[in-house]
Amino acid sequence: MSVTQTKNIQQMFQEIRAYSEKLVAGMEIEDFILQADNFVSPTKWHLAHTTWFFEKFILTEFIEGYEPFNEQFFYLFNSYYETVGEFHPQSKRGLISRPTVKETLAYRKHVNEQVNKLLDTTEMTDHLYDLIEMGLQHEQQHQELILMDIKYNLSFNPLYPALFEQKAPVGGKAPELTFTPFEKGMTRIGTDADEFAFDNETPCHDAYLNGCQIANRPVTNREYLAFIEDGGYERAELWLSDGWQLVKKEKWYAPLYWVNKDDQWSYFTLSGLQAIDWEAPVTHVSYYEADAYARWAGKRLPTEQEWEHAMKGEEVRGNFMDDDRYQPDAAYSGSKFEKVFGDVWEWTQSPYTPYPRSKPLDGALGEYNAKFMSNQIVLKGGSCVTPL
Repeated sequence: MSVTQTKNIQQMFQEIRAYSEKLVAGMEIEDFILQADNFVSPTKWHLAHTTWFFEKFILTEFIEGYEPFNEQFFYLFNSYYETVGEFHPQSKRGLISRPTVKETLAYRKHVNEQVNKLLDTTEMTDHLYDLIEMGLQHEQQHQELILMDIKYNLSFNPLYPALFEQKAPVGGKAPELTFTPFEKGMTRIGTDADEFAFDNETPCHDAYLNGCQIANRPVTNREYLAFIEDGGYERAELWLSDGWQLVKKEKWYAPLYWVNKDDQWSYFTLSGLQAIDWEAPVTHVSYYEADAYARWAGKRLPTEQEWEHAMKGEEVRGNFMDDDRYQPDAAYSGSKFEKVFGDVWEWTQSPYTPYPRSKPLDGALGEYNAKFMSNQIVLKGGSCVTPL
């Protein structure tokens, strides 16, 4: 491993770790511990867990006689790794007032210093490089979760607090909805490339496509409003059975975060309550809602393989976390496929299952993805809170 590669990974480590703290710089102390439901986590936990990852999987392995910052943190901030020990229940993370935010940031500082020291004094091996890279990818996943979870947590506050100042809206009009046909035949899915990929993205393999047509852009808020006004949430024939049960149980009537007051629609954003941008892509709809809308429109959701085949060769650019907007916008470029990356994750109809000949990573990191390959549906494309 070259000196340049070592310096590059160290610089990435410093920048990505600092970016997590930049994201939370505008939060008040009270915000850090909010946990509105079992499936979200407090911001403080995300900051500590990503630090635990580097301490547990790198520092304890590569520094002889390493003394943990706090032995109890190995229990508190383990997420789900059964092979490395017991862990605190996810549903109880919001009850942990100690360690404080100040102590959590001190924990991050300590681990950052130890990792930097390790990189300064240890010969870089492929194994160490791979673990650092995995830790950074993991941290970026949690950056997205920090924003998703705090948005959900803050949404229950009737004051609709703003975490970030709203940037000037990007105006525009969505182009006419058109479809590009793709013929049936074989294609290659997944990757065997040298650059980083998670284990669930490999290996590259053959897939047969029956032929399809792919839309040139995501569904807009205006188009989804038409579905609502046509009784979309009241028509059982549009819904999968599980989805219809949720509609009735949860009293769904619009996408998450939409608010209707005095017949005026708005939605909650990380910049507070805002008027809906009707030309921007609709977001925060479940798989069931996306599927019901597609049926209502006389279409269907693409498969994961159809989506990936259609987007081969498309440039990865768009409205990502790095743009600091944290909200889909109405900027359209006139390209063949608009907003295919960034802005909003796009539902497919494919179940989340292993690729042919896929195998989990060795050791504890084999738990990273493989054991979650059930009862989930594949999303593609990334969102406005996904790091690029």
